[in-house]
Amino acid sequence: MQTETVELNEAAAHFKELVQRVVSGLHVVLSEDQRPIAHLLPMGGRVAGLHSGAIWASDDFDAPL
Repeated sequence: MQTETVELNEAAAHFKELVQRVVSGLHVVLSEDQRPIAHLLPMGGRVAGLHSGAIWASDDFDAPL
């Protein structure tokens, strides 16, 4: 999935076009003052690897209590 970063004021000015591009498969990161603040993704699907490393389990996770 291709990713594009768009400034918030630019996104507001071209919102309908931006949503159409998201529906066609583009992952959009909205930013404000060059700082990421939100993601736009199409409904209905998960993006594999988007939050890689965010969740972990200890080595003894399934050990008897």
